Amino acid sequence: PQDSEKAKTFVHGFLKRSMPKMKDEAIQEMLTRKAVVLEHYQKKKTKQKRKKTKGFTAKQRRELRLFEIEPEQQRYAIFLPLHELWKQYIRDLCHGLKPDAQPHMIQGKLLKADLHGAIVTVTKSKCPSYVGITGIILQEFKHVFKIITKEDELKVVPKLNNVFSLELDGFISYIYGSKFLLRASERSAKKFKLKGTIDL
Repeated sequence: PQDSEKAKTFVHGFLKRSMPKMKDEAIQEMLTRKAVVLEHYQKKKTKQKRKKTKGFTAKQRRELRLFEIEPEQQRYAIFLPLHELWKQYIRDLCHGLKPDAQPHMIQGKLLKADLHGAIVTVTKSKCPSYVGITGIILQEFKHVFKIITKEDELKVVPKLNNVFSLELDGFISYIYGSKFLLRASERSAKKFKLKGTIDL
């Protein structure tokens, strides 16, 4: 019948377009079967390499003065709200500084906490001129604290050979700077030994 011939021609043409690599004899052989399995050729996808965004180097950060605090911003009153935020952060971290809280547990959490905004005092030092400096920590680096005092003076105090005290809700903690020579980001993963004697 005429419809049968049209169907046969259509199927042959369809197979030819679908499987261009196959010869006519092979297509004719496939048509004699009851079932036809069409092969699918996938196009190879080219993987695009993601470009990693590079940050500034330490030298570039110094040249751009990214971490420098402008003289007009060096005022104690400006950073008092930061201190209030820090106090709330520590209370949440220690689940409230209650009188029955275990001191070593609070001490352990304070050692790993972020100190930006804390009010500290230098209580002991091998350099007498540092003793008595009190203020809010504005920046913490591996070897130094940058502290703004009530007199609106920005002090750079080294951690080495200094002992700092930190008071919050009647709880006083001492920070031995010589054992604290870490960046704030590294300190959260470090295990501190709370026992034993510590010298300057």
